[in-house]
Amino acid sequence: MDRSELAPLIDHTVLGPETSIADVRRVLDEAREYGMNACIPPFALESAADYAPDVTLATVIGFPHGQHSAAAKRREGVLAWKAGADELDVVINVGRLQAGEDDVVRAELAELTAAVPIPVKVIIETVLLTDEEKRRACEAADAADAAMVKTSTGFAEGGATVADVELMSDYLPVKASGGVGSYDEAMAMLEAGAERIGASSGVAILEGAPE
Repeated sequence: MDRSELAPLIDHTVLGPETSIADVRRVLDEAREYGMNACIPPFALESAADYAPDVTLATVIGFPHGQHSAAAKRREGVLAWKAGADELDVVINVGRLQAGEDDVVRAELAELTAAVPIPVKVIIETVLLTDEEKRRACEAADAADAAMVKTSTGFAEGGATVADVELMSDYLPVKASGGVGSYDEAMAMLEAGAERIGASSGVAILEGAPE
């Protein structure tokens, strides 16, 4: 896959706790130059939409632990959409899933997907889950009409793996995120079935791609 084909599949990301508007603008400049999307914090959406209206903007909801109330996630999602988000990446409540409260997890996600007219990707934080729990998380996301499932926030120990992408792609399109830092790593995820890559190393990934 050459650089021009790969670029639209990358969500170039800046989500650290010290992220500033200057950091967001750097990522937007890089996304625009290379043809990537951008994944940025919610506080920067209005500024980003004005600064780079041609860049597809994703933002995060219930980030990074997913323990916000369902109402808070829904409200956060609506505000993000109105502020200029083109896509939302929402973190599930891992604790509730592990407690067997799958219906609660599904209902929470469904509230959000019903409240916004833009794609919702569901971050299941694979490193914290067994394979059975990963499947149940994907089933909940699918039942809630999510557009994609996403491996990781990048804030837990570990990130995307080929095995997890293969498992998750049985249910919905997959965004592989967390620890993907090179062209070869990105291609391994895409070959495993991922349809999107989330990475703070978007430029490095593309610089390693054939032109």
